Amino acid sequence: MVEDSRPSWENPMQFVLACVSYAVGLGNVWRFPYLCQMHGGGGFLIPYLIMLVVEGLPLFYLELAIGQHMRQGSIGAWSAINPYLGGVGIASVVVSIFLTIYYNVINAWSFWYIFHSFQGTLPWVECPLSSNLTTYVPECEKSSSTDYFWYRETLNISSSIEDHGGIQMGQALCLVLSWMVVYLCVLRGTEATGKVVYFTATFPYLVMIIYLIRGATLHGALNGLKYMFTPKVDPKAWIDAATQILFSLGLGCGSLIAFASYNHHNNNFEKQAIVVSLINSGTSIFASLVTFSIYGFKATFNYESCLDRMQLLLINTFDLTEDSIKTDHLDDWISHLNASFPDKFATISSQIEGCDLKSELDTAVEGTGLAFIVYSEAIKNMGLSQLWSVLYFSMLLMLGIGSMLGNVAAIITPLRDSAFLTRHFQKETLTGMICLFCCLVGLSFTTRSGNYWFSIFNDYAATFSLLFIVLIEIITVCYVYGLKKFEKDIELMIGHRPHWYWKITWSVISPFLIIGLFIFFIADYIMNGTPTYQAWDSDLGKTVTKEYPPFAQVVIGLLLVTSMICVPLVALITFIKKKKEQAKESKRSTKVC
Repeated sequence: MVEDSRPSWENPMQFVLACVSYAVGLGNVWRFPYLCQMHGGGGFLIPYLIMLVVEGLPLFYLELAIGQHMRQGSIGAWSAINPYLGGVGIASVVVSIFLTIYYNVINAWSFWYIFHSFQGTLPWVECPLSSNLTTYVPECEKSSSTDYFWYRETLNISSSIEDHGGIQMGQALCLVLSWMVVYLCVLRGTEATGKVVYFTATFPYLVMIIYLIRGATLHGALNGLKYMFTPKVDPKAWIDAATQILFSLGLGCGSLIAFASYNHHNNNFEKQAIVVSLINSGTSIFASLVTFSIYGFKATFNYESCLDRMQLLLINTFDLTEDSIKTDHLDDWISHLNASFPDKFATISSQIEGCDLKSELDTAVEGTGLAFIVYSEAIKNMGLSQLWSVLYFSMLLMLGIGSMLGNVAAIITPLRDSAFLTRHFQKETLTGMICLFCCLVGLSFTTRSGNYWFSIFNDYAATFSLLFIVLIEIITVCYVYGLKKFEKDIELMIGHRPHWYWKITWSVISPFLIIGLFIFFIADYIMNGTPTYQAWDSDLGKTVTKEYPPFAQVVIGLLLVTSMICVPLVALITFIKKKKEQAKESKRSTKVC
């Protein structure tokens, strides 16, 4: 352990809130509800809760124990456990750099939507007029006003990743603002972060509670909630549950080790690990209730709008009275009119839409599509839409900044532990250099093809690498450092040895689960062949699937390998150094003799 002069949290509550602010992020709001939708709430919640108990909780506990005992960042902690394993800490830092570079772009988008919410009419409510001021912009007419605002007004997206385009100034300024906010939050280490997390950890819950109350009163909300809890049978739900719990808790990035390293040595991290893990999972379920109430409202609104359009079309075409066709019997009327007036019906057959509530609810969307398109679609149809827009995107911003605090801490803490760097740079300067570097690289995501590069980083920068890191971590603790020794370390900190449940999950269950996930991801990557992405086609007004070009595939390969190669590379360098030292010692011994 390092000296007691290391900064510490002012109280245990700051540490808990920092962990909650970090772990509870955008994935709870846009990834978990999507998985519930894909697998059915009942069909997904059971495997999710089981994976929380046998995988998430034990690994969260393990990382907090390592950080608190070693009182160092990830690089120093793993080097102290075994000199050959310093690469595990470096791998965590590399992954955190990747995450930090692209994650703050989401905060920039949140700022963009917040700024555009302070208007008399939200800019994504209706399509803009074309240059002749008589018709709407064709691209918007073919898609929707929310799609158009996202893809054209916000991203100004190109047709493919090969068409780079220039930097979008509005997005670039929002990204710079996001980095300025993050820098101010981490500038003075735990002293500043400990104050900020009181807000970033609690404000999203206030907004979610408000949204749940509002969502529950919306027409059609019950349809969404019923859909959420309708189970589906899907074996892949277990794979998705294990993956979601692993990444939702932020394991393997080094952030938890960094935060725990600022704890007092006798802090009861065991209770805190359980509390934070349960809060994180509870938040995912709570956010799903909010999302599906809004989603039910949107689906019902679209369904009823479709019925109204078809009703009006039939009335106008066949000169019927306004109250002659009821939407409840629309399908019967369509069949009757088609059979009775086939020639006349043929003139409108291309305009007939299949109005189906279940199809609307089955439309599964995740990530930015859920956060910036689906929610925007629902918000524009609410009363006081500007207020709901500001609240929602402010919540996204706080979730994003809270996670950024953990990501940046995972980078800064190991670097500040370095005697060489602290001799040459003040901590404010070092923090500023890291933020500036990440901001400059992140500007590449504000180009016209930036969203495609964002997808590459989101899909490949962390997933595979974190599985590898977490697997090495748990094998190291149990079979290199030694489980007995680890138990004694825990006893010195909290006064008792870990329960048998922790030991069984660490030594047997969790390693096998992670190995299984590792094999699944390798097999899935091989079987899917050339990786693809969704490119926006302005002529069609929708996304189309394209294969990544060779240079993008090279970047994907580098993202997958760069962090993982640190582990064997550092081990090899350490081995060579030790051999050289042994050779020098043997020469000295020979001379003395």
